Amino acid sequence: MPRLSLTSAARPATVTVAAINESGETVPTPIAGEHPLTLYLDKREIVTLMTLGAAPEALVLGYLRNQRLVANIEEIAAVQVDWQTDSAAVTTHSGDQDIDAQMSRRTVTTGCGQGTMFGDLMENLEKIVLPDAGRIDQATLGRLLDNVRRHESIYKEAGAVHGCALAGSDGEILMFVEDVGRHNAVDAVAGQMWLEAMSGADKIFYTTGRLTSEMVIKTAQMGIPILVSRSGLTQMGHSIAERLGLTMIGRAQGKHYLLFTGHSRFAGLAVDG
Repeated sequence: MPRLSLTSAARPATVTVAAINESGETVPTPIAGEHPLTLYLDKREIVTLMTLGAAPEALVLGYLRNQRLVANIEEIAAVQVDWQTDSAAVTTHSGDQDIDAQMSRRTVTTGCGQGTMFGDLMENLEKIVLPDAGRIDQATLGRLLDNVRRHESIYKEAGAVHGCALAGSDGEILMFVEDVGRHNAVDAVAGQMWLEAMSGADKIFYTTGRLTSEMVIKTAQMGIPILVSRSGLTQMGHSIAERLGLTMIGRAQGKHYLLFTGHSRFAGLAVDG
């Protein structure tokens, strides 16, 4: 199989603008970048994503993976990002991806920065089997949260972004992505995992965003059994996590957390009552 042709078209994550503070002083202030990126698959327009542009190729690959528009990365011949036209052109080796069924069924979601979910992913839940091997404990969770706190460079500088981290079973961060939407960030991680043929079986996924149904499904599709967020969750997110047997931890900041589902993977857990 020929090697995947990939541009490297990252944009600066922040720009500096003038703002006036409470003392009437003009202060140069960094703000998060935001750029439209229209995705084409074999010359067919699929979606326009609003993104920082920090990892556009990985974002595009992860979007195609998580929306199940392309089944295997080996099918993709090239991903070409061109910021002069704000476009990402993906070509496959066959050149005739049949996506009419997926395009005809869209579920409006709470996805920040995307808002649609193709192909009714809910119907594919029964095909997802999460590994039993993944484990986490309080010490590992604390290490992960501390590592994330020190990684959030764009958020600290400019705010207005969500972050996602892929961590090993020891809580050490393997990959960290920030973007204007939490689903962009998770898709970029998914795309990079795809490129590196990385298994999610022994990994932990962290997001700053709320744990909605779509976030839970995307984590499960990557084969990651443990999902952590500093934010809360939705009823459907909770229901799907229970159904899949995914370990979901929310409102995790400092030494505080709430374990909602998948208790068996939390080592050393003492349940009150």
